[in-house]
Amino acid sequence: IQFKKRAPRAIREIRKFAAKAMTTKDVRIDTKLNKFIWSNGVRNVPKRVRVRMSRKRNEDEEAKEKTFTLVQHVPVESFK
Repeated sequence: IQFKKRAPRAIREIRKFAAKAMTTKDVRIDTKLNKFIWSNGVRNVPKRVRVRMSRKRNEDEEAKEKTFTLVQHVPVESFK
């Protein structure tokens, strides 16, 4: 994978995973998670990231979907 596409690809993969796991098309990524993914620049994406996914009700009345998924970052010392 090209260097310039690493961080955007990581975000896309998180979106894909969340959509599959939570069965919602509308996936919203928290700003802290976005900052963490981009923390080392576009090339050096962190190897692993722990996320918390929650299915929330859409407040917007004219929304297509009733629910959306909010993906948040969970800071962790090590994965070992």
